[in-house]
Amino acid sequence: MAQQDRAVQDPRAIAARLGRVGVWHGGLGRASAADARGFAAGIERLGYGALWFGEAQATKEAFSHAGLLLAATERLTVATGIANIWVRDATAMNAGAHTLAEAYDGRFLLGLGASHAPQVEGRGHTYAKPLAAMRAYLDAMDAAPYDAPASPPPARVLAALGPRMLELAAQRAAGAHPYFVTPEHTARARAALGEGPLLAPEQAVLLETDPATARAQVRAHHLGFYLALPNYVNSLRRLGFEDADFQDGGSDRLVDAIVAWGDVDAIRERIRAHHDAGADHVAIQPVVAGPGLGFEQLRELAPALIEG
Repeated sequence: MAQQDRAVQDPRAIAARLGRVGVWHGGLGRASAADARGFAAGIERLGYGALWFGEAQATKEAFSHAGLLLAATERLTVATGIANIWVRDATAMNAGAHTLAEAYDGRFLLGLGASHAPQVEGRGHTYAKPLAAMRAYLDAMDAAPYDAPASPPPARVLAALGPRMLELAAQRAAGAHPYFVTPEHTARARAALGEGPLLAPEQAVLLETDPATARAQVRAHHLGFYLALPNYVNSLRRLGFEDADFQDGGSDRLVDAIVAWGDVDAIRERIRAHHDAGADHVAIQPVVAGPGLGFEQLRELAPALIEG
């Protein structure tokens, strides 16, 4: 990354803009534009600092989706979690990020990731050597021409789980956005990144106090998709989980580690655990067991999680 670009990617300034807690939501990519706009505006009114969303094979395209959410809000940071490097070339990625950052006064945060083999190969691409691919992609982004207005330049973070991708995030971006992780992973990520870079993990949450009901909902509506992706399973193995934890929708131990379920106090303690482990910002994702986007959970949690 060019030195002048690194200067505008001050991780502390980005952390202050994001706030301590934001929202991550995969379901927005399947919601109507009207519902997504209403959700984003509601998140802003509740006081959350950022809204993160994913990009999957069959969901909204990342930059047009981000523009929709930015246009519906006034102060909220909108972040891709992540924009897939296999979906568009580096010149297009660079231009899209610059366009949104300039149009919305720096409220756009570009989260980049190498995604997963099923998501990439399902689009007709070949998934190979994600670390090398990401490094080459960043080189190409930094060399890409862009002649339109570009103030402020866009900030970027990398999806990173393992130590080498975390190292790359520290060297070539403002920091890291780990997904499907635990506070133990957050502590390891902070150690790998060092003190300076931004660390913004995702944390799934569910306001449900009955253990059997909570775990059943997590297995039915959250874990299954991710346990089919080797990158996440390998990350969990590094944290000490074993084959038995990945069977039958996930062991109780795995469910409890990945999803913070319980009452407001229990979820607040999990978010605090991430912060204590070194997170600057935690993006909470509501586990939604029925129709809707889980806004009610986020509304109930907001007073306890957001600093006044």
